[in-house]
Amino acid sequence: MSHIRSPQLPGPTPAPDDDKAPEDSAPPKRDAAAETEQVVETEQVVETEQVVETEQVVETEQVVETEQVVETEREKAGEGTREARTAEAETAETEPEPEKSEEQPGAKAPAPEPPSGREPDADPPSEPAPDPEPEPQAEAKAEREPQAEPAPKPESGPDPEPQLTASPSPSPSPGWRSRHPRAARGVAWAGTGLALVLVLFALVVPNDITELDPGRFLRIPAEGILVAGLLLVLPAKARRVAVVVVGVVLGLLVIVKALDMGSYWTLDRPFDLVLDWILLDDAQSFMKDSLGGAAAQAATVGVIALALALPVLMTLAVVRLSRLMVRNRHTASRTLLVLGTAWITCSTLTLEISDVPVASHSAATLVENRIEAVSEGLKDGEAFRKQAAVDAFADVPPDQLLTGLRGKDVLITFIESYGRSAIDDPRMGEPLGETLTQKTQELKDAGFASRSGWLRSPITGAGSWLGHSTFLSGLWIKNQSRYNNLVASDRLTLTEAFRRTGAWRTVGIVPGTQKTWPEGKYFGLDHIYDSDQLGYQGPKFSWSTMPDQYTLKAFRELEHGRKDREPMMAEIILTSSHNPWAPIPSTIPEEEIGDGSVYHSLQKAEGKDPTEVWKDPLAVRDEYRKSIQYSVTSIVDFVAKYGSKDTVLVFLGDHQPNKTVTGDNPSHDVPVSIVAQDPEVLEKISDWGWTDGLKPADSTPTWRMDKFRDRFMTAFGPQQPGGTS
Repeated sequence: MSHIRSPQLPGPTPAPDDDKAPEDSAPPKRDAAAETEQVVETEQVVETEQVVETEQVVETEQVVETEQVVETEREKAGEGTREARTAEAETAETEPEPEKSEEQPGAKAPAPEPPSGREPDADPPSEPAPDPEPEPQAEAKAEREPQAEPAPKPESGPDPEPQLTASPSPSPSPGWRSRHPRAARGVAWAGTGLALVLVLFALVVPNDITELDPGRFLRIPAEGILVAGLLLVLPAKARRVAVVVVGVVLGLLVIVKALDMGSYWTLDRPFDLVLDWILLDDAQSFMKDSLGGAAAQAATVGVIALALALPVLMTLAVVRLSRLMVRNRHTASRTLLVLGTAWITCSTLTLEISDVPVASHSAATLVENRIEAVSEGLKDGEAFRKQAAVDAFADVPPDQLLTGLRGKDVLITFIESYGRSAIDDPRMGEPLGETLTQKTQELKDAGFASRSGWLRSPITGAGSWLGHSTFLSGLWIKNQSRYNNLVASDRLTLTEAFRRTGAWRTVGIVPGTQKTWPEGKYFGLDHIYDSDQLGYQGPKFSWSTMPDQYTLKAFRELEHGRKDREPMMAEIILTSSHNPWAPIPSTIPEEEIGDGSVYHSLQKAEGKDPTEVWKDPLAVRDEYRKSIQYSVTSIVDFVAKYGSKDTVLVFLGDHQPNKTVTGDNPSHDVPVSIVAQDPEVLEKISDWGWTDGLKPADSTPTWRMDKFRDRFMTAFGPQQPGGTS
């Protein structure tokens, strides 16, 4: 029987070992250090044909090292030896100097110093199998490398190769998911739910803000079912590519829908992905005038950041959902089968929620419409050029153009956003109707008569230059591409016809133009007065650079009031009724206007904050109506005061206001009036069917705006024999 003594961690003091030989008792030093070294040795001796010695380990509060020696089988003996030497290596790390050893609670007891030339735990001679004796080289190496120990060499056999056993590395500390499993599960479910909401939102949200309804978010999108099934059957490599493509497409789809919402709200049509990018500058200007510079800038930065982040967020959402489907392939397959069956059933039965079909394929339809719109837009350019080339007045000699108006001052005036809703809507039409009736009477008192009708503008909400060019060119200018083609052509405009005759000086009064306007020369204007040339020194009124009353005063001082001048044709743009309709200037005595500085105090005293006005749609409508009243009053007062028998005024709206004022599905109609003292002027349009006065009747015929040029030039065209035209 052999005994292997291993230094152990502190524990209860063992009972005296009666079987130990006198020469194996601890040296005096060991007795002196007994209080600081507590070793637990448990020996169980089984004397049979096979001798098995195991040393049981006493586990304390800190660390318990074990030794198991099985001498009946050589393999088990080797395993027990490695475990024992591993324990010795770990103990050697904390072994202090023998003479400095003191008892410290919780510290490992140092091993005793063995006598010279003798192993400390050698077996008695009576034991049949001697203990393996460690090599001196291995002991030295154990001191240098406490993490590993060479295997012991039995005395009865050859020296075995040294075996190194690494000490166990400390286990890593558990992460927050292990410490908080419920919270981790909650975060995972929340992330999956958010990803699902983002994808469904991209697929079912409408592109018109007026169609936002909770029922639209309860639909089953066919595109989602098909794409999910595709991702489920694709191999891993192809799926990784597909999820990125799908995520980016969904992000771009949301951006297009957002652009459509803004375009439908202002223009009552979807956003043109080729031509409408120029309108974003106007949108930024609108936000600046409505919300203030800082708020508009912050909103612009936020919109740009969101546009850049959307494809990334959608891609992450698709990646998360695809991984979830692949991990739960069986459940995902059954779910898609159920959803597909439900979609087919709802589509067949035409089931609806709030008049919205449950079976949805709106995203695919939107993409298809966008592709068709781009294709049609490219084809539209060629078709428009062919239309522009056909002009009944292109070859008419200048001396035969507009002969019925020779010697007259013709003022073609556009009132911004003056639409049919201002007259037909009961809340706005009643007070505005009173203003129109009053101004009709004032014109009569000044010797003027008037006729009014309806024109259908190609636009609504915004894009004034498209309405202006449609009215003047006789072509339907419904988008920026047509406008660009028009100003690059030699199409005869109404203003150019006046200039071409040589009988009129043509001028443009455009206070809303704050940048270079090279297209102005195409419209045949001899001189253009923009915001810088009108001499205004007062504040802006929202988008409008100056009040209409000041614009007309400047026109009179710069052109109309000059002595010994020739007849003129003036295109005048009045902007006080431009969105966002707050603050609105008030009418003041003309002698107080001066250079416009007086409006600083007037604006502070009476002007309303647009950010407050736009919180209430009813307040927006009320301010819009007031702005139209102000603009109509300004132009009528100017003509009644400064007009003569040779004055002919044509004034009209360029488009309807946006949906905040008009509501859903507005018409594109705008009122148009002609005012003159000379009865022959109105006689020439007597067959038009227009209404007497400044307010057109509901029964008055409505023309497309592009038809006005030809009708006007025909009515006042070449002189016929007998003095008629």
